[in-house]
Amino acid sequence: MIEFNQNDLPAQDEELRWGLGDVAIGIFASLFLSVLIGGTIMALAGWGSIADAPMWGLALLQIPLWAGYLGAVVFAGSKGRGVIADFGLRMRAFDAPLGLALGIFCQLLVLPLLYAPIFSLTGTDKEALSRPAEQLAEGTDGTFSWLLFALLVGILAPVVEELFYRGLLLKALEKRRMPVWAAVLVSSILFAGMHMQTLQFPGLLLVGLVAGTLAAITGRLGPSIWLHIGFNMTTVVALFMEMRS
Repeated sequence: MIEFNQNDLPAQDEELRWGLGDVAIGIFASLFLSVLIGGTIMALAGWGSIADAPMWGLALLQIPLWAGYLGAVVFAGSKGRGVIADFGLRMRAFDAPLGLALGIFCQLLVLPLLYAPIFSLTGTDKEALSRPAEQLAEGTDGTFSWLLFALLVGILAPVVEELFYRGLLLKALEKRRMPVWAAVLVSSILFAGMHMQTLQFPGLLLVGLVAGTLAAITGRLGPSIWLHIGFNMTTVVALFMEMRS
């Protein structure tokens, strides 16, 4: 029988002065900084859209977004026992192979099964699903840019997003005495919705649900981070093979 780990928060929740307000701050800050700073960078550089930016430009544009997320996590942790203790930023040796295997499995096997009826009902296809990722990868023009793309999409994005959505957000919902299954569902919906991609929403929701379940069961972010890395890196490798062939 699967049991969720609910021992990470102390009985005296009032000692932890962070919560959903910090989540709201993080979301607002990430969006505000992205529009203000990201928009300024794009205007000065003459990029009409993110797809027009070179890979180093894409990296630059991620800084405001991630600064909002990470700033909220660090700020919230400073009001409690710290990021490691409060949000489960811990890892065990088995987390990497478990998470990577699940991430690759979800990307290669579960996602096609999930989208088969969606493609049929909506008249879309695999090309439409992968188009946003392909547009990001268009800025790659050599070995360095591909390595930077892999770092951004395959490693840094999973770490930042897991810290915010499965760390701060999931724990904040649990702190409000929401049932764990509901907290996993709500955090997954918000995670998928914040990407603002309609066709990609079901796949992102799938990742959120699996990652949230891992975080809830283990009480650690290690498994969910590695799952997210495995999922995203599979896309990076597939794009590399497709665009270099």
